[in-house]
Amino acid sequence: MLTDITLGQYFPGNSLLHKADPRMKVVSMLIFAVAVFMASGLLAYLFLAAFVLLACFLSGISLKVILKGLKPVVFITVFMGVINIFFTAGERVLVELGFIRICAEGLWAALFIAIRIISLVMGTTLLLTYTTSPNVLCDAIESLLSPLKRLHVPVHDFAMMMTIALRFVPALIEETDKIMSAQKARGANFETGSLLSRAKALLPVLIPLLVSSIRRATDLATAMECRCYTGGEGRTKMRVLKLSFKDWLFMLAWIALGVALYFLSTVKVWGV
Repeated sequence: MLTDITLGQYFPGNSLLHKADPRMKVVSMLIFAVAVFMASGLLAYLFLAAFVLLACFLSGISLKVILKGLKPVVFITVFMGVINIFFTAGERVLVELGFIRICAEGLWAALFIAIRIISLVMGTTLLLTYTTSPNVLCDAIESLLSPLKRLHVPVHDFAMMMTIALRFVPALIEETDKIMSAQKARGANFETGSLLSRAKALLPVLIPLLVSSIRRATDLATAMECRCYTGGEGRTKMRVLKLSFKDWLFMLAWIALGVALYFLSTVKVWGV
């Protein structure tokens, strides 16, 4: 399960999403997140799903890799779907057994919440982690937050911390997997027993993981000090970010998505 988590991983490529300006991708991600929660109705969600699939195709990343990254959110998707099926009241009752009542509105709500969660995860990972390297993402965040420098906000340090945290997610996942494999070789059992017993079995994993994380952070800090890293003051960029006409068209496409979802949400098909 841990190896299925692809958060923070970057897949090099030469697609349209890879070439887009990282600042536009960050802004487009925010627009996309708002558009996803603004969607309502069957046509809006079908359009959203089609748009996300098109973005997957344009990213050049294998659909198998993208679907693999969705495994960690399967549980919450199923859980939210079940909650909507059994607790959404409606007029079109399909099944009624005592206190159990399933309505057509509940099934539609479960489908919509699944599309919303999956689209949100796929869209944000495609725009940021999958198609944007950590260094470029750091430059983009620093550039977008640069107006805050007038208020003496340490923008560079903030962007650097975010990027390092995101970059070390795959490393920590790999370290956790190694520790769990070592514990299993010594007879530890993480998959059977009660919830409390499995939680107790994780304690031998958390302690060495914490020690390893502190050691890794110390090594990184030492390496940065040895290279005379002092922050963003006076630093130059290897890659200077410049907006092109294609970048504006890229963000315009995501704005058009939000506008289309707004209008499609007002159209009802089959009563939904």
